[in-house]
Amino acid sequence: MTARNPAPAWYVISLRPRGGNASLRRAAARHGAGLLALAPWKLETVDSVESRAALDQALAADRLMFTSPEAARSAAKLRELRAMPGQTWFAVGSGTAAALRRVGVADVVAPTRMDSEGLLALPGLHHLHGSTIGLVTAPGGRGTLPPALAARGAKLIRANVYQRVPVVPSPRALAAVHNLKVPGVLAVSSGEALQLTLQRLPAAVVERLRALPAVAASARLVELAHDSGFSTCRQARSARPADMIEAAAQLMA
Repeated sequence: MTARNPAPAWYVISLRPRGGNASLRRAAARHGAGLLALAPWKLETVDSVESRAALDQALAADRLMFTSPEAARSAAKLRELRAMPGQTWFAVGSGTAAALRRVGVADVVAPTRMDSEGLLALPGLHHLHGSTIGLVTAPGGRGTLPPALAARGAKLIRANVYQRVPVVPSPRALAAVHNLKVPGVLAVSSGEALQLTLQRLPAAVVERLRALPAVAASARLVELAHDSGFSTCRQARSARPADMIEAAAQLMA
């Protein structure tokens, strides 16, 4: 007779895109926690004549900048990714850098502080007058990057290679959060995801979420969580699943 796994002592509520919770779920399980997914959107590659043309122009820039692992994966679906001589490729964090390496780009620069501010602090992005930067991304998000790069003198070539398509969590998922009987922590790694969740979910579920502590992937997201009605919010070292769950476990302790 197979022994059942013990019930989770606490839960992390995830706002990551639909289908993107495997790593976070494994990290939670290592701390005796379960995961409830409240994805406010799903990610889809934008495969069109326009997106391919924009990507071609971006890939010819002096510097390439990828804002998420999905940007790397979607770009690789549209075009073969290969660094040209003299180019520098940047990733917003280690997960994005790893995604680029998996599709064939070996030399990628990524900041230790894995957010827009950390990316902008890299030495290779300080003096940009006369240079071109191919920004491979999605519509919305990373709103601080384009104006900051333009202010430093760069010509920005934007390629939106994927998009966030809003979805509504299932009634079962909403009920699981609303009726949660054990402690829970909300994981916030995207400001847009948090705002969309609070705007679109039923008022009773939003009220339940706001009663929980939160962990956020950056100081900016901690501030946003506080402004959105969360009284307790701890900053994780990064948006990596292990770091987010470590911060959540510290709250639960």
